[in-house]
Amino acid sequence: MQEQIVFIDKNEGRAGTVLIAEGFNRHHDQIKRLILKYKSEFEEISPLKGDIKKGRTKDFNEYLLDEDQFLFLGTLFRNNKQIVTFKLRLIKEFRRCRAELAKALNQRYNPTWQQARLTGKTIRLLETGEIQKFIEYAKRQGGTPSGCDFYYKNFTAMMNVLLFICEGKFKNLRDVLTPGQLMTIGSAEQVIGKSLKDGMAEKVFYKEIYKDTKQKVKLFAELHGQSEVLDKQMSLFD
Repeated sequence: MQEQIVFIDKNEGRAGTVLIAEGFNRHHDQIKRLILKYKSEFEEISPLKGDIKKGRTKDFNEYLLDEDQFLFLGTLFRNNKQIVTFKLRLIKEFRRCRAELAKALNQRYNPTWQQARLTGKTIRLLETGEIQKFIEYAKRQGGTPSGCDFYYKNFTAMMNVLLFICEGKFKNLRDVLTPGQLMTIGSAEQVIGKSLKDGMAEKVFYKEIYKDTKQKVKLFAELHGQSEVLDKQMSLFD
């Protein structure tokens, strides 16, 4: 199975120039120089976006091109069989990403999804309230402000990693979850809120409360299993 090149970044398809270079059978530096040569043209399409990847010996920069930028880049190459085949492949991948994202976002008009999202917001509010109480509790027990404040984001990140297989970045992950996934993450948030509340009521040391809560979320995730965010098996291009 071929490696997927186009991925979703902030609700749009993007392709990194490292894999694009491989597809065009060019060195990555050649692609970067070409983009810099026509930088004004690329940025007339949309602002260039970069990313830092870890290389074997040093960090190097790659550009994350949107669909139109990739199509413009393709016009700068003389066609041969390999390049034509790769262009067609990327066009299909961008189309697949658009279809998957549209499918996920359109479910927001479904009453079932709307109810699940509304219920989730109520649960989330209760959970964040317990997390804030826990942060203050940890500070009173000697935790530093910078060390304690990371818990807020860490609980959310922990849930996302354990509960979902998510390739891509979204403006708001919950906007593309299914009703079932929203219910699952809501249940996980209830587990977190109750664990924090019970631990504080029993006056357990804050680091132990965190470890215990983390273990409970892991167990919850094992029982429910990971689910993919967006369906990568849509078979649009069979």
